[in-house]
Amino acid sequence: MTADEQADAYIEELAQQRRVSPHTIANYRRDLSTLCKLLHEGTREIALDGLQTHEVRRFVGQLHSRGLSGRSLARSLSAWRGFYRWLGRRGLVAANPVDGVRAPKSPKRLPNALSPDEAGRLLDYVPDSVEDIRDRAMYELFYSSGLRLAELASLDLDCVEDLLAGEVRVVGKRNKPRIVPVGSKAREAVALWMTRRVELASPDERAVFVGKRGARISPRVIEERLKRRAQAQGLPTHVHPHMLRHSFASHVLQSSGDLRAVQEMLGHASIASTQVYTHLDFQHLAKVYDTAHPRAKRK
Repeated sequence: MTADEQADAYIEELAQQRRVSPHTIANYRRDLSTLCKLLHEGTREIALDGLQTHEVRRFVGQLHSRGLSGRSLARSLSAWRGFYRWLGRRGLVAANPVDGVRAPKSPKRLPNALSPDEAGRLLDYVPDSVEDIRDRAMYELFYSSGLRLAELASLDLDCVEDLLAGEVRVVGKRNKPRIVPVGSKAREAVALWMTRRVELASPDERAVFVGKRGARISPRVIEERLKRRAQAQGLPTHVHPHMLRHSFASHVLQSSGDLRAVQEMLGHASIASTQVYTHLDFQHLAKVYDTAHPRAKRK
């Protein structure tokens, strides 16, 4: 098998047997395609079992000079390292040339977040169509509960009862489940959407949020509609679903100072992932969530 065929076999196993997310699969596929191209570049072609560590470092240098960030290079190295481990288990290579190679460090970027006023401006509008009602329910849920885009898009009808009671169970990265609170504004918006959902949904569709064709709404459609809504509301920045997740984390953490609670609600495996939000000027520790979140305060 060629290097490309070996890479395809590895990706197929990740997708079919290990239940890796589609987003991760797409990234790994791109990273391994880049590796295969690099093996063919230069004055001599390098076989998979002939790649040396110093050549991996050279590849990293080439990609860095082409503008790839340290974060992107770290992900590429992770994909390459996993691929070579897979090859090693099958006796196709004697050693892993990627072990010990590290990506150059990139400046730490702080997450972009809306201010509470900007979040209010985005969400406080009167919907004038069933699609607007659906969109507002999705945006409120992003901001209320810090859901990832894939988590929200994958919600099924069996979660609605619990959601309207104040909590939602989602399955995050690495198939890790978690339960997060749902604020009153989000519950109201979802309840309104559920009274109108039948106008769009196909009879047998189990997704909570559906598109105009009646099937589960795609993440791309959610992103595009949120972008257009932000523009219509006069927000000066490009707004995407992950920005609402960042805004949720920033605003709860700023008001409560409870890093561990925010870590649990975001589903971060490591507290280090949550600590990027600690640049905020915290107020005194208060009640978590219902009293801290700008749109979750009880009436």
